[in-house]
Amino acid sequence: MSGHKGLDKWFKQDWVDIGSKKKGGGFAKCGRSKQKKDAKRKYPKCVPRAKANRMTEGQRRSAVSRKRSKAQGVGGKPTNVKTFAGRKKAAMGGYVGSMIDADLGGVQVGNPSLKKYYEGMV
Repeated sequence: MSGHKGLDKWFKQDWVDIGSKKKGGGFAKCGRSKQKKDAKRKYPKCVPRAKANRMTEGQRRSAVSRKRSKAQGVGGKPTNVKTFAGRKKAAMGGYVGSMIDADLGGVQVGNPSLKKYYEGMV
């Protein structure tokens, strides 16, 4: 009975740095060496190659910028961030979008379908 199946899978995955693209396409291997050329390289955001290929360009940029905005090496360990940012929930109606600032007596409506409802109250 092996208690480390997940760890075996983790080591077998091909980890790449989504923050540094190669010229011919694809991604650089994850990690940095102690050589001078890598000393100037920004901190890597590493994911398995299969996940990196499924991500959109915007998702990759978002993950890399969130990783690099955090202080790294705090307590001798790298700081981890989620690969996919969580979704924001709206306060009313589950609609996430721009608020409609109609002349409704100062009421801002989040869901465009509620505009008619609030117009009848004013």
